[in-house]
Parts: sequence; structure tokens; C-alpha cells
Amino acid sequence: MTFNWIAGREIDERLHRLCIELEYEFRPKIIKFLIANFDMEGCSDFSCFHFDVNLVSKRVTLSDDTPLIYLQQIKPDFDQKLKLAFANN
Repeated sequence: MTFNWIAGREIDERLHRLCIELEYEFRPKIIKFLIANFDMEGCSDFSCFHFDVNLVSKRVTLSDDTPLIYLQQIKPDFDQKLKLAFANN
């Protein structure tokens, strides 16, 4: 699983620490979602999944870097069931 950080500016030390904290917060939620909603045969270690973490809009979305077959399989449910946003960080 890869997180693509979109900051709109250079990531300094303070922002880097925030990214680490957010990844620790989001990773378990995403893994639980994938286990419940994804056929694990194709990508059992979740390494094929990529997520965009936009620090400007404060949203987490599936990245287009995720293989299309997996993107099509989980994107609607991900967008609906797992709206990851973060507040005032």
C-alpha cells in the first residue's frame, strides 16, 4: 500500500510528522476495508493499492496508480463507505 502525499508546498519536518501520524491513522481503516471488500487472491499484500492523501483538500482517495482492475472493483465502495477526511491538522 502506497500513500501519495499532495501538499501544495514543500513538505517540511512538521508536515512530515503530520503525514506519518495520518498514515498510522488511515492505514488500519483502509486495511479493514480492503479485507472486507476485496478478493485477496490478486493482491494479497495490498502492495498494488495506491492512495492520494491531499493535505490541501484534506481527503484520501484511491489513486489512479492503482491497477484499473482493482480500481474498478473497489472504488465505488471506497468512495461511499470509507470517506477518509481529516480535520484541522
